[in-house]
Order: sequence, then C-alpha cells, then structure tokens
Amino acid sequence: MANRSYSEEFKAEAVRLVLEEGRTRRSVEKSLGITYGLLKDWVWKARYEKPVEVSHLPPEKALKALRQENERLRRERDILKKVVAIFSTDPDRYMDS
Repeated sequence: MANRSYSEEFKAEAVRLVLEEGRTRRSVEKSLGITYGLLKDWVWKARYEKPVEVSHLPPEKALKALRQENERLRRERDILKKVVAIFSTDPDRYMDS
C-alpha cells in the first residue's frame, strides 16, 4: 500500500473542522477519506507544536486563542514544577502554587 501525502492546506482545513467547528476526528476522517487515526496527529501538532497565529483572526477570537494557549502553558508549567519537586532533594522548595 502506497503512502499518500497531503498538502498543508488540506491538513489545515481538516484540523480546522475539528478545532473550530467542533466535529469529531472520526467524522472528519470519514468525510475526507483519511486513514483512521491520521487526523489525530495533525490535530495534536496544530495544538501543541505550532505557535498560535492570531494576526488573521478577529480580535475576540485572537484573544480567546491566546487565553487558551496561556492556560495550556500554565498547566504544563504546573506539571513540570510538580515533577521537579518529586525528583528534587528538597521538594517543598518548588511547591509555591
């Protein structure tokens, strides 16, 4: 079976259907004829690997996107603080939140 490649525009539109329109990954995969599970990787990358590009969004959506990213980064930071505390010789030193 040959590997198919998809354009960045195709991937971005598929991810948009999931993130902005709230459709399930499976329904988007079926409607676009994508292999089961492929969209999961695209959505993950869109959420966690790419910076938020807000210049093309209306102000209220840009603010919402930035707040969501800020909340995600705070959760990641808190998790890392707890990990450091667990592996630290002085665990109470890092537990200020």
